[in-house]
Amino acid sequence: MEAGCYEVLAAVGEGASGRVFKARETGGCQRRVALKKVRVLEQMEEGVPAFVIREVGLLRKLEAFNHPNVVKLLDVSVEVQNQTSEMTLVFEYVDQDLCAFLASVAETGLSRWKIKDIMLQLLRGLDFLHTNMLVHRDLKPQNVLVSSHGEIKIADFGLARIYSHHMALTPIVVTLWYRAPEVLLHSGYMSSVDMWSTGCIFAELFLLRPLFCGYSDIQQLQKIINVIGLPAQEDWPTESPIPYPANWKSGNTLNQLLPNLHQEERDLLLVSFNGCESCNSVNGLPISELVTD
Repeated sequence: MEAGCYEVLAAVGEGASGRVFKARETGGCQRRVALKKVRVLEQMEEGVPAFVIREVGLLRKLEAFNHPNVVKLLDVSVEVQNQTSEMTLVFEYVDQDLCAFLASVAETGLSRWKIKDIMLQLLRGLDFLHTNMLVHRDLKPQNVLVSSHGEIKIADFGLARIYSHHMALTPIVVTLWYRAPEVLLHSGYMSSVDMWSTGCIFAELFLLRPLFCGYSDIQQLQKIINVIGLPAQEDWPTESPIPYPANWKSGNTLNQLLPNLHQEERDLLLVSFNGCESCNSVNGLPISELVTD
């Protein structure tokens, strides 16, 4: 692929991992694509950022499965100019992310049918990743794409890792509002961190706002305990830099924050927060039965 094969139509966004553009092929079927451009500054020998190598490698590994709920990487190119280089990742184009989608929802909220549809697709995609031993580690509405046809696709694999019992665990993963307690406490974690993030997203589909909005690890943990409750002291990780907060009290419960949840929906939310490793069923019931119409 050459960079000149695409006509940039509009800038979509910019973050720590690079700039994203909406573009169109200049030949053939002129399909629309998303271009993620990552500039490698200074000397070329500095190399491509590790997160880009990881993202490309993982998506190449998964592309043979062609899963409908994982964004597709179509091509990769590197363009060198003087002492800098720019890597371009070409993805299938998806209209918007879940954050933008929720911002456009009327105050009356989403229908239960729509919430069920979104969660089914998200959990199917997540189950596929976990079955292939991959932890996303940064699930949030901005990394969940929503097409004009209602298709849900998990995106942005810059923090994703193939996990094993010997995997080095970094505590700085997952955007703060969707970060699991074990990550906040610098404890060991596995794929359950993705399930926690999914539970936060599930609640947000009802609330149309994030469930836990802290501005530091400690404040985020306080907000979680305020809703979920304080665990027993013997369950608090001894290696955590945050000492056991015996004086922290519970406040608003999930029942108060989300009083209209059906029992099956509450079960799914609690299982997500309890770190369920399986995305196929809860208490023997398939996920499709847990979010009722």
